Amino acid sequence: MGEDSDGVLGQGDRTRSGPPGKGERLADWADGRLGLYALAKANMRKIFPDHWSFMLGEICLYSFLIIILTGIYLTLFFEPSSAEVVYHGSYTPLNGVRMTRAYESTLDISFEVRGGLLIRQIHHWAALVFVAAMLVHMMRVFFTGAFRKPRELNWLFGWTLLFLGVITGLTGYSLPDDLLSGTGLRFAHGAILSVPVVGTYLAFFLFGGEFPGDDIIARLYPIHILLLPGIMLGLVVAHLILVFHHKHTQFAGPGRTERNVVGAPFLPVYTAKAGGFFFLVFGVLSIVAATFSINPVWALGPYRPDHVSTGAQPDWYLGFSEGLIRVMPSWEINAWGHTLELGVFIPFTLFPLIMAAIAVYPFIEAWVTKDKREHHIAQRPRNAPARTGLGVAWLTLYFVLLIGGGNDIVATSFDLSINAITWFVRIAVFAGPALAFVITRRICLGLQHRDSEKALHGRESGTIKRLPHGEFVEIHTPLSQAELHTLTAHEQPTPYEIGPEVDANGVRRQIKRSDRLRARLSKAMYGPGTHVPKPTVEEYRALHGAHGHGEGERDGDVQRH
Repeated sequence: MGEDSDGVLGQGDRTRSGPPGKGERLADWADGRLGLYALAKANMRKIFPDHWSFMLGEICLYSFLIIILTGIYLTLFFEPSSAEVVYHGSYTPLNGVRMTRAYESTLDISFEVRGGLLIRQIHHWAALVFVAAMLVHMMRVFFTGAFRKPRELNWLFGWTLLFLGVITGLTGYSLPDDLLSGTGLRFAHGAILSVPVVGTYLAFFLFGGEFPGDDIIARLYPIHILLLPGIMLGLVVAHLILVFHHKHTQFAGPGRTERNVVGAPFLPVYTAKAGGFFFLVFGVLSIVAATFSINPVWALGPYRPDHVSTGAQPDWYLGFSEGLIRVMPSWEINAWGHTLELGVFIPFTLFPLIMAAIAVYPFIEAWVTKDKREHHIAQRPRNAPARTGLGVAWLTLYFVLLIGGGNDIVATSFDLSINAITWFVRIAVFAGPALAFVITRRICLGLQHRDSEKALHGRESGTIKRLPHGEFVEIHTPLSQAELHTLTAHEQPTPYEIGPEVDANGVRRQIKRSDRLRARLSKAMYGPGTHVPKPTVEEYRALHGAHGHGEGERDGDVQRH
């Protein structure tokens, strides 16, 4: 970088040897009206940290772009019509079968349009990868505390993208009107009917009459290709703008503070990596789509209200909701001339409630900790045992309900009783997350204890030494300053306390219920037994003495943290 003073400034002072070229004149014209130079100068050299987990967000973005590109191609050939036709096409087994025009056009895309089947499969696989990458990306943000101030709004954007991605997937695989997608619509129709009082009206207006109706495909089509993708595209842009505006989170390390970012510049290093990674994701999705068949609608046949496909399962991201309904007892209440189908309505409401709890968690944690500072250093999950335990508990609940959503498949695959699986899921829904929370928190505390011992004693070398008095000890290799920093850089918050019940004059204080609740939650998350204290300088000096190798530097590092 030493050339900057001689080279860059010198070039800036030189006069042009000739008149400006067309490209320079165009650049000057655009900069004079749009201010592109100042904008580029401020953002093109923006620093991004380098860590493998940050690629998860890029996979979300690239798979979303692939969905848009392939979706545009499919819209040129798909006809969202419920009009009945008789099929006469390339797929002989269905010749002469009555079906909707939507299903017929899907078959035409698969067998008549050049490359249509490959594009269909890339589109479907990209949708699955998009939702999966968003879930894993949000879990990375959750476990590392990257949602803390000032990124709460970005967390809500990401959560909304995840929720809309699930809904977009539901509308998308319902469009072909095959037997599997029709069964999914029947499931959605029954869930809407369970809404007290207004459920019948909602289902009637949505489907255009009695199920299956004649309008549902035509109504889902613009929602799937215009409304939801438009909202999601706007959220993606807003999300990226906020990522640029806020410093990117980074993991603790030498030279990394809350006020700087250590990494590579956006241009040209990051853009080169991102461009290559986009084509890598596109290539992998193309290979998977060309190798593994997904959603073979021709094998399922067109939808008929009196038929149900064997082993009908939704895409994995909707197994959560179906599992809730399958394991719920069939409770009904007849009141005031109305039947309340609680066995469907309660799970139907639990799904968005659980999702809403994920959305508001950053605000709950900020309220419990009363921490109003900005945070740009990502936490190691082990150093936040309560939060990590809650995240693992939620994932456990999801996988338990996923088993419930596929209880028939599990029963036939492993030769088990479907009733036994259902009862297992009903018990595990309550016991599984609680057990997962306790086990995860204990593992985090064990890892904290190992980090503390490692910071104090160093790394085990495997070399045994015999002391003069006969004792055998293992020689430990001292840690570098960077390793010590990683192990000791985290904060250990103290729990919020409401203080004494009575003041100095013996008068009972008026304590709000919200303060009492905050104190209880804070004690549960950060109170005694929730973390292993970091080693102190005194402990380090007592072990290593004043004449160890590099103790002065490492003592200072322990003292700083």
